[in-house]
Formats: sequence, C-alpha cells, structure tokens
Amino acid sequence: MHSIKLSVLIPVYNEQSTILEIVERVQRISISKEVIIIDDGSTDGTRDLLQVIEQKYPNVIVIRQTRNLGKGKALRSGFAIAQGEYVIVQDADLEYDPLDYYKLIDPLEKKQADVVYGSRLRSTQAHRVLYFWHYIANKILTFLCNMLTNLDLTDMETCFKVFRRHLIQSIELQEDRFGFEPEITCKLARINARIYEVGIAYHSRTYREGKKIKLRDAFRALWCILLYSFKPFQVDMKISE
Repeated sequence: MHSIKLSVLIPVYNEQSTILEIVERVQRISISKEVIIIDDGSTDGTRDLLQVIEQKYPNVIVIRQTRNLGKGKALRSGFAIAQGEYVIVQDADLEYDPLDYYKLIDPLEKKQADVVYGSRLRSTQAHRVLYFWHYIANKILTFLCNMLTNLDLTDMETCFKVFRRHLIQSIELQEDRFGFEPEITCKLARINARIYEVGIAYHSRTYREGKKIKLRDAFRALWCILLYSFKPFQVDMKISE
C-alpha cells in the first residue's frame, strides 16, 4: 500500500459556499494525502455537497456527526482515524491557504520538529486587515499561554497546526469547541514536544461572510490556558527531549 504522507482534517459546519473550493485547493497540493472531512451537524446543504465530493475524490473520507458538537469534538473524531505520517488541521472557510502546507511540513521532514504552527503574525505574506479586537484578544491569549508554558509563540490560536500523527493520537484531548487550541498547546509544552512556527498567508473573513468564533470562545480559551497548564492528563508515548 502506498504510504500516506499527510492527513488533512477539515472540520465543517455550514460551509456550503466554500467547501467545494477548499477541497479542490487541497487536492491540488502535490503531497500524498488523505482528506478527512468531519461534518459537525451542518443544516445548510453542506451535507449534500459532501456526497458529491466523496464520489469525486477516492481519497476523501467523510465523518458525519448527527448534531453540532463543536470543532474540538470534530477534530478528535478525525485524529482517531488518521493514517498519514503527519496530520494538519485545515479550516473550510478559505482563511488558510493549502499552498502553505509545503513550508509547514518542512521542519517535520527535516526531523527538527514534532509540531509546526502556522503563524499569521510571523509572516511577510498576504494578510487581510480586519478586526482589531480579535488581534488584541489573540495577542493577550498567546501571551498568557506563553507565560504559563514558557514558550515564545506568536500565534497560539492559529488553525494551521501540523502534528506527527503518532504524537497527536497519543495525547488525551477533552475540549469540544475552540478550546482545542490552548488545550493542545499547553499539553504539548508539558511533554516537551518540539514546536516550530512558520509564517503563513491569512485571508480573514467577516461575520457576514460566516466567521463563527465569538467573545465567549475567548473567555473559554483563557480558562483552558489556566486549566491545562496544571491539570493531569494521559499521554501514550514518550517524547524525546
């Protein structure tokens, strides 16, 4: 069987207007891959489009959740069945460009990293100017996370995170919504995983265009930083120093 280099996880909730395009962009990336789409209880016609995508692309796997359970829950379902050497999280909303996959996996291919974060703030690439208070909230949350983990990340809340599969499958995860970002960051720091950052392009969308993260998610992220910096958790593999 031909080995799979990359598992692309795409959590989806009501992305009828973008799901076809993002899958096509992912498919154009010349890396051996499987694409795992987790439909988080969509009600807008996304599910019908996923049937079309499944028929068109043999490397696509669709997981259908019966109701909206949250991004973190969707990702856990995808992590559990991933087969690639590396696993990357790709939002379905076109904010993140699959062309950045090459630079994201480079530190992994060079055996330098266990995890690579795609930073929207450490970049010379295109970046849509939008939402000052989102920027400030991200800076504050990243700063607090760094303070408790002793990391020097610039963008803890980024969607673009690529993991060695055996690593992400070994870590016990609990957060069902957007708390996944601080939870996994704190847990990676606590097991001394080698984390790298690379700059990425970012094309932010507005709430009118479908952006879903809300103020309550920022407060949950703050709680998660405090909680997972200290709460015991299970890991099923040893990470090299």
